[in-house]
Amino acid sequence: MAPIPRAPTNGVWWLAVGLLLGSFCSPARAESPAVTSLLKPMDLRGYPSGTTPPLFNGHTLEARRVSIADLRGKVLLVNFWASWCRECRPEMPALERLHRELAPRGLAVVGINAREDREAVRRYAKDLDLTFTLVLDPDGTINAAYGVVGLPTTFVIGRDGRAVALAVGPREWASVPARAIIEALLAEPGPRPDGR
Repeated sequence: MAPIPRAPTNGVWWLAVGLLLGSFCSPARAESPAVTSLLKPMDLRGYPSGTTPPLFNGHTLEARRVSIADLRGKVLLVNFWASWCRECRPEMPALERLHRELAPRGLAVVGINAREDREAVRRYAKDLDLTFTLVLDPDGTINAAYGVVGLPTTFVIGRDGRAVALAVGPREWASVPARAIIEALLAEPGPRPDGR
């Protein structure tokens, strides 16, 4: 896993990151027992019941605004990456295949770039023929909100907006175990009209 270059920060920020990571990385189970049993083969960490991911707003390469709130009702794979990250590159084609195949059924793949300029992201996306949503995070605000300290890092979020699992480091997203997790989450009902 490649560490993210960071500007110096104060101790309060590190405390917040530690608390955030502690809740993400605890051995607690995900909310759904059916999904919980699927996490181990992928070496994913589950979340305590009722955990919700931090909200974020960002812009794509095309300057379209993207918000996690706007994606509620979809199963999300939120992948933090950078073009200089060697371990990130092998995940991208698998994430792209998942996006192309499962987007019509409710999967949204969102790649959040770590502190690179628009042109670097554009070249990388073109080189790998990426069509899933790529969000720019030039100042690292979204990375910090999620407590990302190394790349790649991927968060799995259910249709109802609950945090399901966390992967720190690369994973085989095209594998049978990964597909089983995604299929189980796609089979769950979406949020009710009253927002619950």
